[in-house]
Amino acid sequence: MNRIHFAIFQGFVFGSIVLFFLSQKITKAPIVFAADTLTTMFHLNQPQDAPTSPLQASAPITSQETGCAISNGYPASIQQWCTSITSAANQHGIDPNLIAAVILVESGGNPQAYSPSGAVGLMQVMPRDGLAAGFVCPNGPCFASRPSMAELYDPDFNINYGVRMLAGLMQRHGNPRDALKSYGPAGSGYQYADKVLSIYRSY
Repeated sequence: MNRIHFAIFQGFVFGSIVLFFLSQKITKAPIVFAADTLTTMFHLNQPQDAPTSPLQASAPITSQETGCAISNGYPASIQQWCTSITSAANQHGIDPNLIAAVILVESGGNPQAYSPSGAVGLMQVMPRDGLAAGFVCPNGPCFASRPSMAELYDPDFNINYGVRMLAGLMQRHGNPRDALKSYGPAGSGYQYADKVLSIYRSY
């Protein structure tokens, strides 16, 4: 091999080596970039603030789902009867919040409430028996047609019966204030009605 051929051979070998290293740099750089890009995309696509429990993952409960239509401002002692209040109030065309206010004043939400006059349960309805049996009107016992104490201690029954009574009084008097006056304790004037209405407006 003469010098010219050897020089050409050296140039070819050197050039091949240079091209090899250049090709490695060119091909490796995009691979590194692509890996970084995929890593970034992976983190960006991870759920942010992922729920840590099934409760957090659940959608907020709405009044339509629970059948409850009273204000969240009422205490838990009243909220526990919300479904029954809403059902009875809707059936008789009365705002559920007004019934909730009556129950708050009457019993504070205690289904076992029993007044000194003999009224029973959540809406403090006078029964036909117990102390109420001693109330005598001109035509006989005043509450002879009323349910028994045992019936009125049932929360759903008590609410339904009390709401039906109040709805009848509203039809008779034409306005909530006079209806509540008749529903409340005898001889209290408008004090009871105004107390219930004040609570109703505040919620």
